[in-house]
Amino acid sequence: MAAFVMQSLGCDVAAVNTVQFSNHTGYKQWKGTKTSAEEIAELYAGLKQSYLTDFDMMLTGYAPSAESVKAIGAIARDLKLKASTKAGSFFWVLDPVMGDQGKLYVSEEVVPMYTNLLRDADLILPNQFEAEVLSEVKITSLSTLEEAIAKLHKSYRIPHIIVTSVQLPNAPSTMSIIGSTARSDFSARPFKIDVPAIDCYFSGTGDMFSALMVVRLREAVTTANLHTTKSWVPPDDIRATDLPLAQAAEKVLGSLHSVLTKTKEARDSELEGMSGPLGAMEKEKDSEKRLGLRRTKAAEVKVVRYLGDLRDPVLDWKSQALGEESERQEEQVLKD
Repeated sequence: MAAFVMQSLGCDVAAVNTVQFSNHTGYKQWKGTKTSAEEIAELYAGLKQSYLTDFDMMLTGYAPSAESVKAIGAIARDLKLKASTKAGSFFWVLDPVMGDQGKLYVSEEVVPMYTNLLRDADLILPNQFEAEVLSEVKITSLSTLEEAIAKLHKSYRIPHIIVTSVQLPNAPSTMSIIGSTARSDFSARPFKIDVPAIDCYFSGTGDMFSALMVVRLREAVTTANLHTTKSWVPPDDIRATDLPLAQAAEKVLGSLHSVLTKTKEARDSELEGMSGPLGAMEKEKDSEKRLGLRRTKAAEVKVVRYLGDLRDPVLDWKSQALGEESERQEEQVLKD
């Protein structure tokens, strides 16, 4: 999904698949293979030998093994080294896919591989659980989430962070993202964007979010004339809600929420219209399994159908400054 989203918004993409599966894992059954670390390295070597590595951004997501994470890190470091003489000419977006809802779905060996790479990334996109794992801070509230972000900035000198899929106990009907761009001393400038939670399970939303972020962040950075600045970090006096990262995230969530809302509506309509014979699915003797497969298929994210929402996002969701940054912005307003 990520490659299609970026291509639909005008990006030239060289995609290296880390798995070759018949379908996504939300179906809980699939056929196919995982790409080995050696194959990942070989594919990059093939691009390199033909001088096809003139990339200005790299987005990395799921890696099936610790060795695959290591291979991906080697590629990112090679590209960063190549671009080191020209500030802002290469930007790595790292989505450290490891697990969700309190559980790892990769081996424990993957975790230290990711922590070894954090200092090289320009933007990381962990979900709430992954942020806990990487920061070693138990997230139970907004304040502990801010603590986790501050620790990641300081410990690993990560310029930009967005924690996705945040649902806190005191706001069960709201889904949030919490983001921050570090200042020159690596203190945080945290912001939050809330959207209504959608009562449906979708697969691939993380890929869609990260792909949209690649496009919208580059767009916001170019508008702010920061594309020749190291890691695209704005000056320290830029407020949290005025950060290119926050402005990009507003557009990303506008697109994402619109597509998922319309997908949910289409899914509900499709399920209502499938009360008759199930056709090929009748072959599945387990009716509960059959129903699960039907629901999963109906909830496939309708990216192609609602492409207009990707290109022209509705900006209903605005960022809010958090913590000390919120106090700073209030003081600034009073001075103005």
